Amino acid sequence: MKTYHILLILAATFLLVACAKVAFTGRNQVRMLPESQLTSMALTEYQQFLQENKLSTNQNQQRLVKEVGGNLVRAAEQYYRATGNAENLSSFKWEFNLVENEQVNAWAMPGGKVVIYTGILPVTQNTDALAVLMGHEMAHALAFHGNERMSQGLLAELGGVALDVATQNKPEETRNLFRMAYGVGAQVGALLPFSRKHESEADEIGLYIAAMAGYNIEEAVPFWQRMNAKGGGRMPEFLSTHPDPSKRSETLKKLQPKALEYKRKYGIAQNQPRKAL
Repeated sequence: MKTYHILLILAATFLLVACAKVAFTGRNQVRMLPESQLTSMALTEYQQFLQENKLSTNQNQQRLVKEVGGNLVRAAEQYYRATGNAENLSSFKWEFNLVENEQVNAWAMPGGKVVIYTGILPVTQNTDALAVLMGHEMAHALAFHGNERMSQGLLAELGGVALDVATQNKPEETRNLFRMAYGVGAQVGALLPFSRKHESEADEIGLYIAAMAGYNIEEAVPFWQRMNAKGGGRMPEFLSTHPDPSKRSETLKKLQPKALEYKRKYGIAQNQPRKAL
């Protein structure tokens, strides 16, 4: 058997072993990296980020971010338990922080570290829209989008070497790859390929989580419309890899009945009181 045939067989076997399904959507994805390694990297990045950035001193807003985050987590956990997939939550230790930064941005890391920038609160306006945003970011973590993007990045940028080898031999390149995969840091918009697919999937999963947590998901469309309008004549950096605004609105409207069905079957609350930010 020729060498390239052996390599093809090995590659196919590896991809088969690394194949997994995304919760809620059932999409097949390739996750080649141990989530424990990514979680460890995430914790280091997260702690450094918090050292270099100031937490918001607005106690009311900080409390609301943590409150909404807690409700979303309980809803997600209820769903995973009810569907027999609770083991998928073993790597998550959720934490939510509001950071002083005028950028319109938010992100989530492996293991459940979620950061909201104060610059996005004037766009969310209320806790229902905040839940839509935070559900979207949590969905990226729950769907292991970062692992998928890091896997693609390691193959494309670092020659497909193992993560621990890449970390030892090319620490700066690996760190930059990690930050790009998760959209972490002062700048965004440099995310890895296929992120539009991930953003659409995060929209869907985030909508389900927000609905199950008892928030008004009708706020999803106007929130994302406000986000798009925030850029004036051009799309904001945060939305540079997101779905087309008109298609996004149409898709979110179509998903609302299904989200309400998730709420009926797995919801933790009928309605959460709306609070202004």
